[in-house]
Amino acid sequence: MSFRPLHDRVLIRRLDQDEKTRGGIIIPDTAKEKPQEGEVIAVGPGLRDEAGKLQPLDVKAGDRVLFGKWSGTEIKLEGTDYVVLKESDVIGVFEAAKRPSKKAA
Repeated sequence: MSFRPLHDRVLIRRLDQDEKTRGGIIIPDTAKEKPQEGEVIAVGPGLRDEAGKLQPLDVKAGDRVLFGKWSGTEIKLEGTDYVVLKESDVIGVFEAAKRPSKKAA
């Protein structure tokens, strides 16, 4: 794909929600909400501060993020649906669980 977001914008691919609830009830497509979780595909270079220095973004390609339900603009590239939003619309980044280090005795 040849799409590069500008400034502080982020290109995100929504992650699919579960088809069933924990109790085993199947959720029909008409009752599903749009997922608020996604994977960052591409990021812009960042914004410039008052001195003209480029401030890079905190998120990077490959991050799994949570974003606002009504945030961004939906686009379709090469048959795939994406959301383009500003970094400020990203609520948070899911961190990988850290494993406790084994200390040698």
